[in-house]
Amino acid sequence: MDCVSPILDVATRLWYCTAKRVVYIRELEENLNSLKSLTEELSNLSKDVMVSVEREEELQQSRRTHEVDVEEILQNGRQEIQQKCLGTCPKNCRSSYRLGKIVSRKIDAVTELKGKGHFDFVAHRLPCAPVDERPMGKTVGLDLMFEKVRSCLEDEQVRSIGLYGIGGVGKTTLLQKINNEYFGKRNDFDVVIWIVVSKPISIEKIQQVIVKKLSTPEHKWKSSSHEEKTAEIFKLLKAKKFVILLDDMWERLDLLEVGIPHLSDQTKSRVVLTTRSERVCDEMEVHERMRVECLTPGEAFSLFCDKVGENILNSHPDIKRLAKIVVEECKGLLLALIVIGRSMASRKTPREWEQALQVLKSYPAEFSGMGDQVFPILKFSYDHLDNDTIKSCFLYCSIFREDHIIRNEGLIDLWIGEGFLNKFADIYKARNQGDEIIRSLKLACLLEGDISKDTCKMHDVIRDMALWLSCESGEEKHKSFVLEDVELIEAYEIVKWKEAQRISLWDSNIKEGLSLSPCFLNLQTLILRKSNMKSLPIGFFQFMPIIRVLDLSGNKKLVELSLEICRLESLEYLNLTWTSIKRMPIELKNLTKLRCLILDYVERLEVIPSNVISCLPNLQMFSMHHDDNRDIVEYDEVGVLQELECLQYLSWISITLLTVPAVQKYLTSLMLQKCIRRLEMRTCPSLKVVELPLSALQRLTLLKFYSCNDLERVKINMRLSRGHISNSNFHNLVEVFILGCRFLDLTWLIYAPRLELLSIGDSQEMEEIIGSDECGDSEIEQQNLNIFSRLVKLTLVAVPNLKSIYRRALPFPSLKEIGVIGCPNLRKLPLNSNSATNTLKKIEGHLTWWEELEWEDDNLKRTFTPYFKIW
Repeated sequence: MDCVSPILDVATRLWYCTAKRVVYIRELEENLNSLKSLTEELSNLSKDVMVSVEREEELQQSRRTHEVDVEEILQNGRQEIQQKCLGTCPKNCRSSYRLGKIVSRKIDAVTELKGKGHFDFVAHRLPCAPVDERPMGKTVGLDLMFEKVRSCLEDEQVRSIGLYGIGGVGKTTLLQKINNEYFGKRNDFDVVIWIVVSKPISIEKIQQVIVKKLSTPEHKWKSSSHEEKTAEIFKLLKAKKFVILLDDMWERLDLLEVGIPHLSDQTKSRVVLTTRSERVCDEMEVHERMRVECLTPGEAFSLFCDKVGENILNSHPDIKRLAKIVVEECKGLLLALIVIGRSMASRKTPREWEQALQVLKSYPAEFSGMGDQVFPILKFSYDHLDNDTIKSCFLYCSIFREDHIIRNEGLIDLWIGEGFLNKFADIYKARNQGDEIIRSLKLACLLEGDISKDTCKMHDVIRDMALWLSCESGEEKHKSFVLEDVELIEAYEIVKWKEAQRISLWDSNIKEGLSLSPCFLNLQTLILRKSNMKSLPIGFFQFMPIIRVLDLSGNKKLVELSLEICRLESLEYLNLTWTSIKRMPIELKNLTKLRCLILDYVERLEVIPSNVISCLPNLQMFSMHHDDNRDIVEYDEVGVLQELECLQYLSWISITLLTVPAVQKYLTSLMLQKCIRRLEMRTCPSLKVVELPLSALQRLTLLKFYSCNDLERVKINMRLSRGHISNSNFHNLVEVFILGCRFLDLTWLIYAPRLELLSIGDSQEMEEIIGSDECGDSEIEQQNLNIFSRLVKLTLVAVPNLKSIYRRALPFPSLKEIGVIGCPNLRKLPLNSNSATNTLKKIEGHLTWWEELEWEDDNLKRTFTPYFKIW
């Protein structure tokens, strides 16, 4: 039995192998027919699949999968069948067996391939290059900015950068340069993704761009939820050193919602964005922000020449001269230079250039490319302003002349007069609203100027766009006319303006004796600044039934106020600043709708008739200041103050008081203390002590003492126990000027926490600013007062006996400028190491004085010296 079992086992195995081989031979013909049929089916399917393969490879830059390459298998199979299948009986069993085995396997393979023939995808996407080069032409004037960005990108502490600036300045071009010439030449980033954000933000579209760059399979992506997509992007990016370039941002984008990891966790990754709004840089919390400035004159001319072509520029000497004037009109704006340069390339004679320049200056919207290319792009910034009030305020800025430095205060006064701000609100609140609007326009790069400055300016091309919107496009067509530097305005020119709602003339000469005047039935605003008028033309104001705003400021030859003006019953704003009017007519009281009356620096004003101001029941704002350099003509100050007291809606007074009775009237009137926001006391003979009540200092924003030679002391009437006094009492006081006063103790400034500007000059006996008496050190220590914590600028001029600003060092967290001259006894500044590391930008003074200063720390002098400037 021991030997039988092995024999049976071997026999069984031999039978199994033989039977299996016999099947290959016996079923060879049937299998060949099946293989032929299956092969034909697979061939047809293969043709369909190849169409999809070729389309994918062409459109998607993909590579076919290995599963689709079946032609070689089918070809070999056919050859085997033709060579070896000769009949139903094999001539060679060995050969037939091998052929049958091959055919059987072919059937299995073809059946499997046929089952796989309906592919979800037929090609693999090829790996993307880390950086996609962006199409970009020749760049001019961006090299310096490019180097600044490069330096930041190489600083590991700076992981995000915001590039902001006005539309058309070249932000996108700079970002393209960064993409191509910085990231395109590096190999230390895994992926650089360019995303055009625009508005409204679409998270889904942004995610699609990222996923496409990361080569995520589309079939997998389409079926995912938003949360799954975000998680997938987050997982893929977190494993990489990535760069995200966000172009054209208008609002905050939540990077985590997209799936972009927080940069604090990605020390090597970077985000760079471009925007027209500095506010977006704040909201995106970028580590470094950079304003993309307009080109310098040299850079601008170089770019312009490149667009025009040297052949045209060199064809005539006058053309190159005219080209410089055209470039000046563009004010360095990249977009304008490119568009205008291309347009001028077709003009080949000086005459054509002169004609084009005239159109560009007078009717810029009609110049080729401006109205259909430049202005619409700039208009996006206007369209994205928050509301209609801000839009109206922006368009209004175009009434100022080119390159005009606009004082914020004067601009807001006009907005108030126009009714853009809440007409019946407290003027202080309206001014705050105006300040916020100017700030928002600066952040949107529609107005130029530092946020903290009290002036602004409009770029010439932005101004042209604003005039295009308010004067020539859409429903606003022909509503405004702005002229400047016109030598003589004749009657026929005035007739052209009869449909206008606003007319603004600057430095123009209205012809004396001009009597012909059309009916200005729609005119609401008339600004005649510096128009060289001795008197207003007869009949000029006769047909202006709805005029609300009249600005005659700067007409120093104007000595008489026309009675026609006193008949403008709709007038709400009247500005006579820097005129020479001697007396106000009694008829002024007819202007019962007047809300704003500005009489600043009316040099020869002698008479304001009684019962005129008190007859202006809607008056909200009254301003009357005097020039620093003239003999004051005294008028009935107390009478004017008494009439101002009677006005129900008055909420803002800005005034100069010249006499002791006027000062006493102010100090005893709660209504005047409530309304006077900007107060100057000038000369005031025999005024020795001013006791300011708390109610006054709580309202004042500016306080100025000028040439009060008899004044010895300013003190605060607290009328409260010391424990109830805090540095919030004078929370509105921002500016203090002490000029030409023999002696003053300014220790009371410890209660002015928001003081930003302190200027002291020509004070011969002042020895210290913040004293050490009973109201000084003890009060500061008890209440932990932050002295000068908001001070931005400190100016000390001709204070020869000044020894101390304050005896202790102060941090000065906001200080940017110190100006010192003529203070030989001031040996020490109240600065410490903290002061040396804050935002101090400039120190001015005499070199001798600077060298003799005593320093608390040896490093302080070395720290401040680079900012030192000799006066």
